[in-house]
Amino acid sequence: MMMKLTYRLEDEARTLELGAAMAGLLKPGDVIALHGGLGVGKTTFTRGLVRALVPDVEEVPSPTYTLVQAYDAPGFPVWHFDLYRLESPDEMEEIGWDETPEGVAIVEWPEKAGKHLPAWRLDIVFDFEGEHRLVSLEPHGEDWQRRCDEFQF
Repeated sequence: MMMKLTYRLEDEARTLELGAAMAGLLKPGDVIALHGGLGVGKTTFTRGLVRALVPDVEEVPSPTYTLVQAYDAPGFPVWHFDLYRLESPDEMEEIGWDETPEGVAIVEWPEKAGKHLPAWRLDIVFDFEGEHRLVSLEPHGEDWQRRCDEFQF
């Protein structure tokens, strides 16, 4: 049985720090699925993660309108997908999903990916708890479970 980890984050700075800490877990072929409503911290988390992987990146914008932002991290590419405006899972191929196995895909609104979302992934669920955020890491697959078991934050 897969065990999840849950963190209570006091502010935006801690959300950025969690993203940065998660960067050390990643390897080519990984998919991170970010779940949660609007304004709950998915893009902030991704900003921390991308800045940790690509230290010279100047800006990490939300890809709400472009649907995807790509970054060249040392060792592998990183794609940040925001599927909120996606009309159909069939559009995944049009926005470059087929290229992601050689790098890391971070996906906001992953339920819109349909069959393209792999079974072996890390789900990160964001929710509000009063003025704070609760963030749960939910591994799918033994490799993700092992990495989450070793994760320190």
